[in-house]
Amino acid sequence: MEIFGVDIGGSGIKGAPVDLDRGELAQERHKVLTPHPATPASVADGVAEVVGHFDWKGPVGITFPGVVTGGITRTAANVDKGWIDTDARKLLSERIGQPVTILNDADAAGVAEMTFGAGRDRKGTVIMLTLGTGIGSAVFTDGQLVPNTELGHLELHGHDAEKRASTKAKEDEDLSWHHWAHRVQKYLVHVEMLFSPELFIIGGGVSRKAEKFLPLIENVRAEIVPAQLQNNAGIVGAAMAAAGK
Repeated sequence: MEIFGVDIGGSGIKGAPVDLDRGELAQERHKVLTPHPATPASVADGVAEVVGHFDWKGPVGITFPGVVTGGITRTAANVDKGWIDTDARKLLSERIGQPVTILNDADAAGVAEMTFGAGRDRKGTVIMLTLGTGIGSAVFTDGQLVPNTELGHLELHGHDAEKRASTKAKEDEDLSWHHWAHRVQKYLVHVEMLFSPELFIIGGGVSRKAEKFLPLIENVRAEIVPAQLQNNAGIVGAAMAAAGK
């Protein structure tokens, strides 16, 4: 069974048909740059371009980098503030002419990892963190998602944690892997103090380079592993949501 998934990020909008039996992309994904400003209308155009690239007809799952409840986008930390309280499901469905399911981006990535990746068959508390333009989070207890947790906005040393420990922070400040890993470590210690997870899954594009920073992280009791689906997890999870999985 194939369903289309789209992952809206702070830097790119990417999507592809997904083989839901295997939890893998059925075709090579297509990506366009996220427009700036990332208004609802301009992002919808980007989504339409990605879906149109495959001439897809049928349900589409779409992730959004913020809180989503009932198809309404409630926050907009890394996109235009015009998204706040927008009926994104209606907007995007009308723009692409297909039925749409929309959910938080990290929640989508987490569901994919819990089903097909590093969290498969894991019980207890598992936290997926996606490190990118911001920090997304997905919290699971015995495999059940607690949606829209947004742990990237926890305060860390007087700042939103994602302003200090995201991949964007590393790039903007030209941090070494060692320096950045120390920041990520402080963040993980803070999250662990609050939730006591058995497992952290680290996702986002930087998960492809996990060997450069995960071995540098110390003083965290929980197991820490890279996402197995890497930066495709959001696309897979979006497709799963559209299929009602």
